[in-house]
Amino acid sequence: MNVYCMRHGRTNYNDLGLCNDDPNRNVYLTETGIAQAQSVAHELRDAAFERIIVSPLPRTRQTAEIVNRHHAVPIEMHADLADIRSGFESQPMPDYFAAIGHDPLRARVNGGESLLDHKQRVLRFIDWLKAQPEKTLLIVAHEETMRVFAAYFEGGIADSQLRDIHVGNCEYRRYVLHR
Repeated sequence: MNVYCMRHGRTNYNDLGLCNDDPNRNVYLTETGIAQAQSVAHELRDAAFERIIVSPLPRTRQTAEIVNRHHAVPIEMHADLADIRSGFESQPMPDYFAAIGHDPLRARVNGGESLLDHKQRVLRFIDWLKAQPEKTLLIVAHEETMRVFAAYFEGGIADSQLRDIHVGNCEYRRYVLHR
């Protein structure tokens, strides 16, 4: 299976440096994010996507809908692709990083999940993905999720190195998933 994994386009919360894992917040692609999605849509116009899978957060669906203009395939939501539940909804990212600084892999703050909790959720999604019938899929998710994908598919990345992986808005990577 060919799996294209992509981070969503730039959002208003990216511009403000705020955390977001609540799908009911008004977080949306900016003009820059829309342009990023349009650019990648053009790059991927000839990919043979059979389905697009997104997280519950609207910015991933917004990005997917732009890419899907060239494909007209079903877009489905999968809860395990949601961004890490930081416990810092609508609060500054530096505050979140300060709160987990003592143990970035295991710290859970304000009822959120740890990076390792999030990793397990994404690995559960990958296991689910292995049972899907399609040959080519696009997944639109978040930077934390992309880090887990990179570690899983590229290998040789220790948990302690996950935060060292940086994925830009609308950056995508193509992987082959063996079932």
